Amino acid sequence: MTSRATPPAVVHEYPLPVDTSRVCDLPMHERPRELAERVGMENVSDQVLIALILRSGIHGRSVLRIAQDLILHYGSLPALSLASVDELAQFKGLGQVRAQVLKAALEIGTRIRDEENAPKKRMTAPADVAEAIRPLLRGREGETFWLLILDAKNGLKQRPREITRGILDASLVHPREVFREAIRTSASSVIVAHNHPSGDPAPSREDLRITRNLIECGKIIDIKLLDHIILGCDPERDSYSFVSLREDGLVTF
Repeated sequence: MTSRATPPAVVHEYPLPVDTSRVCDLPMHERPRELAERVGMENVSDQVLIALILRSGIHGRSVLRIAQDLILHYGSLPALSLASVDELAQFKGLGQVRAQVLKAALEIGTRIRDEENAPKKRMTAPADVAEAIRPLLRGREGETFWLLILDAKNGLKQRPREITRGILDASLVHPREVFREAIRTSASSVIVAHNHPSGDPAPSREDLRITRNLIECGKIIDIKLLDHIILGCDPERDSYSFVSLREDGLVTF
């Protein structure tokens, strides 16, 4: 019986990605910054985004090559985001400082994702608003004015947004500042809130005047102001009280 020779194993060879030792050797329109500016940050590759964060390469290794090697090594941005600073620091071309910068950028992305995917708190009663603001009252020695941006189901679209600090008057609480973010985020409605450091949440004449002004401006741009909550905080007792201008019928909404 004639034995057959075992055919040699087929070796698949994949060329390494072409590296440019210096980004400045690339055509102008292919450099990370120019590319992002030309096509938009949302349209560039993961490699380019990482290169923009790292900013520069090392001798004999361009920033694009370092970024590409990171993607190839970890496989994806989610996997890369799980790497520790110490682990990243060992990667050729990074080091401790650049590893911290990269990790910080990835952590920002993770927090944005988690916040967007978190169930939205619904503001269905004045107490819901007061509870959302309560953690922000600690350490406040002066008055602070917040904006709560809501969706069509009265869900809180983002964390309460601080508009201004200081004794409230019409010059500080301008409708333009209040509604700018609401317009940008396509808010269905908004609620405003502020604190009285004295501990007494009773509204002043200026509080009522500001509220009426915001209501009228909201009607013009079709973003309804649902309520104005005033909170009084007693830091010694770690307690607070609040007044709803809508619920108490102090202003016609």
